[in-house]
Amino acid sequence: MADNIGNKAAHDYHLDTPVALDGFFVKGATHSDWGMQNRLARLFNPKSGNTVMLAFDHGYIMGPTAGLERIDLVIPPLIPYVDVLMGTKGVIRSCISPAARVAKCVRVTYDTTVLFDEMSNGGGIACDIENAIRMNADCMAVQTFLGAPGESRSLELLARTADAGTKYGIPTLGVVAVGKQMERTEKFFQLATRVLAENGANIVKSYYCEGFERVAAACPVPIVIAGGKKLPELEALEMAYRAIQEGAHGVDMGRNIFQSDCPAGMTQAIGAVVHQGSTPKEAFQVYEAVKNGEI
Repeated sequence: MADNIGNKAAHDYHLDTPVALDGFFVKGATHSDWGMQNRLARLFNPKSGNTVMLAFDHGYIMGPTAGLERIDLVIPPLIPYVDVLMGTKGVIRSCISPAARVAKCVRVTYDTTVLFDEMSNGGGIACDIENAIRMNADCMAVQTFLGAPGESRSLELLARTADAGTKYGIPTLGVVAVGKQMERTEKFFQLATRVLAENGANIVKSYYCEGFERVAAACPVPIVIAGGKKLPELEALEMAYRAIQEGAHGVDMGRNIFQSDCPAGMTQAIGAVVHQGSTPKEAFQVYEAVKNGEI
């Protein structure tokens, strides 16, 4: 039986050897069919190989969230500055124009709300594959709970979604949850991101941590980092910069954008880091320039 750590012995992650992409620019997608690659090329910028995702799905467990009281007013103005919108089927249908030229990642699972201490106990499918197809989804997001009571159920939902997505050429984004009792360490994120990829996730959303370059190296598909709680703008840009430099292929930020005092400036600053390789200080200048009306 495998040990429950998986890395008792020293490992060589070959950090000096880049992954061979073999004709298609998205990590791990070389052998995918045309439709899958086409959708991945909408999610990830072919020039940078990275993505800026804007998450506004918080209400699916939290209800009205600070900064998202009026999604119809907050999110549409930011669309020109992002590659992907990540939301629920209800909010995308009610608040986002079908004419918006942006990729859509639809959260397809539900979980227990914040009224309960353990949100992993109540998960299930909130949007089946037929509904995702009718929405012309570019990606389907599934929440997973490794190390929590709902681990087995969430992994089954991920695997079933990935199978359905493969059948119809729609990528699956596996989301690593970090509850109150879960570790937030390199060891945990190595395990979680690899397990999600092994179970069929085409993309993994996780968190930045010390040792992230080894987490990214051990995951055979792209990792996009979550923004997490609201940070001062420069700190959020520094986190995004470190993640990209250490192997992430994008960010999926929510509160660090829509709770900023200048969401448009913060979105453009994140884009500068992710797509242009700007340093945190250079990106912060973009944020301040937009905030001050200079650009």
